[in-house]
Amino acid sequence: MTGHSLQGDRVPTWRRRAVLTLWLTAIGVICVRAAQIQVVQSSVWQGLAEAQHQTDVEVPATRGSILDRDGTPLAVSRERIRVNVAPRELTDVEAARALLRESLGLSRSAVTRLTSTDRVWAVAPDLYAPVVRDALRGARGVHLETVLQRYHPHGDLARGVLGGVRENKGAGGVEIVFEALLGGVPGREVIARDNVGREIPGERVMMTPPRAGGEVVLTLDMDMQEIAQQALEEAIEETSATGGDVVITDPMTGEILALVSIRGGRTTALSAINTPYEPGSTIKPFTVAGLLQHGLASLDDTVDVGDGRWEIDGRTITETHLETSRISVADALRESSNIGIAKAAQAFTPGLQFETLRDFGFGGLTGIELPGETAGTLRRPERWTAMSDESLAIGYELSATPLQMAMAYGALANGGLLMQPRLIRETRSATGQVLERYERQLVRRVLAPHVAAQVAQALVDVVEDGTGTSARMASFQVAGKTGTARLDSGHGYERGAYYASFAGFFPAEDPQLVVFVGLENPQGASYYGGAVAAPVTRATMEAALAARATPLDRSALIRSARRAPVTLPVRSTQSFAASEVAAPTSLSPQVRDRSAGVTLPDVSGLPTRVAVRRLHALGLRVVPAGTGSIRAMRPPAGTRVQPGDTINLRLSIGEGE
Repeated sequence: MTGHSLQGDRVPTWRRRAVLTLWLTAIGVICVRAAQIQVVQSSVWQGLAEAQHQTDVEVPATRGSILDRDGTPLAVSRERIRVNVAPRELTDVEAARALLRESLGLSRSAVTRLTSTDRVWAVAPDLYAPVVRDALRGARGVHLETVLQRYHPHGDLARGVLGGVRENKGAGGVEIVFEALLGGVPGREVIARDNVGREIPGERVMMTPPRAGGEVVLTLDMDMQEIAQQALEEAIEETSATGGDVVITDPMTGEILALVSIRGGRTTALSAINTPYEPGSTIKPFTVAGLLQHGLASLDDTVDVGDGRWEIDGRTITETHLETSRISVADALRESSNIGIAKAAQAFTPGLQFETLRDFGFGGLTGIELPGETAGTLRRPERWTAMSDESLAIGYELSATPLQMAMAYGALANGGLLMQPRLIRETRSATGQVLERYERQLVRRVLAPHVAAQVAQALVDVVEDGTGTSARMASFQVAGKTGTARLDSGHGYERGAYYASFAGFFPAEDPQLVVFVGLENPQGASYYGGAVAAPVTRATMEAALAARATPLDRSALIRSARRAPVTLPVRSTQSFAASEVAAPTSLSPQVRDRSAGVTLPDVSGLPTRVAVRRLHALGLRVVPAGTGSIRAMRPPAGTRVQPGDTINLRLSIGEGE
């Protein structure tokens, strides 16, 4: 019985062999897989393990600078220090707190929070100047991180043109157009992390250093830009306009010396290139120029304006300021007669009138090196209405940007050449090597020189004895034209809303500057271009004369000055700060001598705009920091300085960027 039981409990041989085979197979698979992982795939798994404890990150390059035509920085990258604290690494907490208070200027409570051992990692609440690096270097538990920050030494000056930087990438303006050059080449560094993925303080290894970006040199002149911006800001304030534009160019080269747009109180707008408007009477010189160029009329030809009322194709054009029923084409331009110019324009064929306006650049892009430019509107003749030829002659049924107007007036100033606007002078590498120098670009000849000279003289008469007398200067003749056009909201004209403008050049005999000024929807009884825009032009030109560190050729100015300066009448118009500094009535060699030093006056307590004007009058550059009245300046008052030197103003509230 017992023997039978033992024999029945015995495991069959085949089953034992099967189990043994299974175990041997499993062990073999494990050994093979272990060999595969440890030998064949060792580098792969090692990389994955290291990736869990190391992170390869991009190191941004130092962004290149944007400079004005004289090399004055307008946008630069500055180094700032972020201070991180690992409280549990501190060996002497009280000493560390004292060091942080002294170095960072933090309050006692802020330092206590920063060094609390309840936290593994804490970040100081601000970015600091590089000087803190020397004070905190080597302090145990304190970890410093370099941060590159975009800095604008002159605040919002030309910010619309410059653009901005977001997440180390250009955003608008020159920053985005030249991103490839300015951005440089990022580097790479490895950051060590602990077992839960947190960065280990101080464990950073640079693998590939970044390469700094290059530089972009603009045609803008910092002083001219500041003069234009302040004049426009004051004009908007005094007229309660909703916005405005100022464009200043060199008519001989097409270089843009100042480009200012303000909308909604913001100077970052670029409406001068992307917001077209109906130009109104400022288009009339081009109508007259086309008639002269094609031999369809002369300035002495007369036009019958009747009793100031003209009915044509169901529309009535009226005028009330003319004292005679027949005027010359020159007088029609001088007095801005809608009837006179519109009747003279009947000599055009639709195709020729269209080509004349198109040749001056209307309806097409100017090619400025900025994003977002619009071409305005100039419909082809086949889409005209019965009244289009009369409307176009006096500045309606088309739209143009302030930049287009400035470039077109440049063609009247320089003898008939339409230039491409030029904002960039040159680009440079990070080492200062010139990569590309931008030369002036001629678009086309639009007028014969003698025709341009005739139109220019007619525009002198506009300023001397016509609708633009508020732009008249004592020492120089100015050529220009006023314009007042109704604002089109896109759904029709706004009731009582106008765009008042003035475009002109000076000196008329040998033009160096073209100035366009436009004010959107100025309030009050005097909303006409001659009343609100022309004075801004005059103030801008006078300030340019007073500020000797501008790109004006003063030797040429002496040759162009009036032989006998005229006395300007007293006007009941706005008084802009730019005109608080009188332009010199005589440009003698002594006035032009920049080698003679000047004594820095005391401007403490003065409003910023007044102080800046006084310093500009001495030929000095000004860098304000903050807002409010002047609290201090460097160098101090009484210091002997040279024209062209930079004066730093510290204002009473806050600090600049």
